[in-house]
Formats: sequence, structure tokens, C-alpha cells
Amino acid sequence: MKVQNLQAGEKSEELFQKRIPIYTRSVKGAFRTFKTSVMVLAYAVYFFLPWLPWARQDAPAQAVLFDMVGRRFFIFDLVFYPQDLISLALLLFIAAATLFFATGLVGRAFCGYFCFQTLWTDAFIFIEQWVQGERPARIRLYKQPWNAEKVAKYGATHGLWLLLAFITAYSFIMYYGYAPELTRRFFTADLPFVAYFTVLILTVTTYVAAALAREQVCIYMCPYARFQGVMYEPETLAPYYDFQRGEGSAGRAVPRAGSRTREERQAKGIGDCIDCGFCVQVCPAGIDIRKGLQYQCISCGLCVDACNNIMDSVGFPRGLIRYDSEINIESKNPGKPHLDWLRLRTLGYGAAILVMVSVLVYNIATRSEIELSIQPVRQPLFVVLSNGDIRNRYQIHITNKSQDVQGYRIGVRGIPEGALDLGEMREVSVRQGKSLMVLANVKLPPAMANRVSEIEFVITPLKAPDQAVIKKVRFYAKHEG
Repeated sequence: MKVQNLQAGEKSEELFQKRIPIYTRSVKGAFRTFKTSVMVLAYAVYFFLPWLPWARQDAPAQAVLFDMVGRRFFIFDLVFYPQDLISLALLLFIAAATLFFATGLVGRAFCGYFCFQTLWTDAFIFIEQWVQGERPARIRLYKQPWNAEKVAKYGATHGLWLLLAFITAYSFIMYYGYAPELTRRFFTADLPFVAYFTVLILTVTTYVAAALAREQVCIYMCPYARFQGVMYEPETLAPYYDFQRGEGSAGRAVPRAGSRTREERQAKGIGDCIDCGFCVQVCPAGIDIRKGLQYQCISCGLCVDACNNIMDSVGFPRGLIRYDSEINIESKNPGKPHLDWLRLRTLGYGAAILVMVSVLVYNIATRSEIELSIQPVRQPLFVVLSNGDIRNRYQIHITNKSQDVQGYRIGVRGIPEGALDLGEMREVSVRQGKSLMVLANVKLPPAMANRVSEIEFVITPLKAPDQAVIKKVRFYAKHEG
């Protein structure tokens, strides 16, 4: 995309750089092994979790199921309803705080190892390498004219990419229904149009993001890459190039006669970096870590593996590129990298995470299978009857959050039972996951109405009388203000 200047002789200004294909080289090392392990684990969970059986009484036997029709969310033995919004809010807060906490300690480790974009891009790159070969072979194939070999390899690559993208999209909808039944209906064209449209959209977006855009998603689309800079501190660990050791006083240079051993290079002031470019070739973002920390860097550590392999091959010490802190790298006598937990920001994030996790665990552990809401009818607040009694009206909302049909008895405490008028609704039955509204009238004589400011409604489950829920509400006998 360009902006054309109207004045003669002026050049157009580039607003968006055309993507230059990045052909990464494979590498072996601790960080590559960790990335692969995380990818395998994440794929195993994502693709196989919908097929994990789980015994249930009134729902499909599936471990994780989002029942949109019944408005229930099954996660193993836990059942969540829309009324459990507080748990979702806590979970999102914990996720955000954990992300900030991890960034303050180890940079963009989430981006480098756990982000969906990284996981799927890694898988697509593995497919590309398997079909087309290592980096030199892929570059050669890209530059050669179209022929049978290029068509076959490119066709196979894109075909496998589309297949993985389709399996990804198809697995997504498996979470919203009983997987075996949904599979049968999907391939017999028996599902609603929205299911097929969802699979189509997710297939296309997965293919575009992981096969075509790749690092551009991180650079141009992901906001996290933009605001990560304000979350880094001098003590934050990230991949760094030890420029003092790598450049020396005379810069870096490839090994030649008279500068092959470390002793010869140090005598001439040449740094340990042999300018092989291996660190750039393995980088999925295509950056040169030797130019310093850049916002495109996702802290995956592959450049560390690459440099360590090269250092081993030439007999130099490892750690020319390493996970380290800015303050340690720039010191004249850098020590061994270490995580510095005792910082105000990280301690604050850590404390917030512990508090919110405790609240979430407590909230889940103490959840009641009944949710009760009682609201006074305010039009009007009260009515004075012909005999002088004062009547208040209330709307009682009972939500059954259990997995069975439940019966409830509605009563009051602190006032005569005869003061409560429910019509024929003293005992009600509520289906699982459903709510019921009951209109209640409370009539009190003037003398009692002036003494009683609150009344207590008691909702007792018929199957578990010891689990009664008590709710206090105000009784109005005069106008406020």
C-alpha cells in the first residue's frame, strides 16, 4: 500500500511492507525440545478432550461440553450456568494477572511457547519442512520456476495445511455437542447451517494465520506485542546477545587463518561471534537478536539453541546468546542469570494471583445448588388494605443449579406463616438449570408492621431439608424520605 504524492519528483511512501517469506532452519536444543513438548501436549488436550467420556445423569457423557441450548457448561464434575458469571470474571482476571506476572519475569514466554498462533504456526512449519525439506531446499524451491516438482510439493504442503486447519475447526465445534453424535450428523449433512459456517470460517482463518500471515499476526495484529515494552524491567529475563563478548573491540568475524581459536581472536580483539547467521535463520520472526531486543521477538529461545550449537562446534563456551536480564548483560562483569522475584511489580502480581485463585477456589467449593433472588415490587412499595393491614409484594426467583429436578418449599421466619400468601405455590418444582418466578404477598397488621423492618424468606429443598437458603428482605410500612 502506497501514498502517491502529487508533486513531481517526489517518491511514494511505503505504509505497509510486503511480506518477505521466512524460511526457518530446524534446530536442536533445550528450548526447541520444550516448545515441541508444549505443542504436543496442547494438541493432545485440544483434539482429544471432546472425546473423553465422563459419566453424567442428564447430559451427554462428555468430559467438557458447552451446552448452549440448555445454557450449561460442563467441565468434568463442575457445572456452570450463566449465573456463575463471577467465576468467569475471576478466571479472566487470573489469566491476565498471570500473563503480566510471567512477562515481568521471563518476557514474552507466553508468546513463544503457549500462544495459539505460535502452536499452530509451529505445526505448519513442521509440515512444510517434512514435505519440502530443510531451509536451503525450501528457498531453492521458492526461487525455481513452476514445474511438476514445485506444483507437487506446494500442493501437498497446502493440502496438509488445509487438512490441519479443518481438523482444528471441526474439533472446536465438538465442544458444543456430544462428539460421536455430532460427528455422525456433521458428515450426513444433518447439522444447522451455522455449524458448517463456523467450521468454514475457522478453517480459513486458521489457514491464513498459520500458513500465510504467520509472524505478521504477531507484529501487526496482536496488541500484546505493542504494549509488552512497558512491562519489561531491567531484571526481566529474555533472549539477549552478549555484545561485549560477541563483538570484542574489533567486532565479529568469520573464522579464518589466524583467527580460528579463541585465544587468537582475543589477541586481535575479535569477539566470539563468528557471524554465521544461524541465530537469524532459526528465528520464526526473522529478526537478528544481535541488534538488541526488538518488539517482534517472542522469546522462544531458538536463537539460544542455535548459538549454543555453533559455540559447541567451534569449541567456544556456550551462552553468547542466552536468557538473561538487561542489567546483567550490560554490566562489565556479568554473572549467572537468575530470576529476581523480589520486585514490587512481580510481588504485586503474585499476590493478586494468589488472592484471586483463593477466591475462585472458595467460590467453587462453596457453591450452592440453588440461587435465590427476592426483589420487592416497587409500584407501589406497599398497600394499606381496608382493614388497616399493610401488604408488600415480592418477586421470588429460584434457580436450580443441580443436575436433577428439585422441589422447594417456600416459607417465612420471624412473622406468622399466615402472613405469607403464595396461592398454590407453597411447594414448587424447578427443572435442572432452569429458573422459576413466584409472586408472594406479605400482609402484616399495623402494630407488627411498625416493629418489623425485615422478614426472612426460607427456601427449603425437599430432598435436602438441611440445605435451606435464607434471604432477608426489607418490609416497607411507610414511605421513604
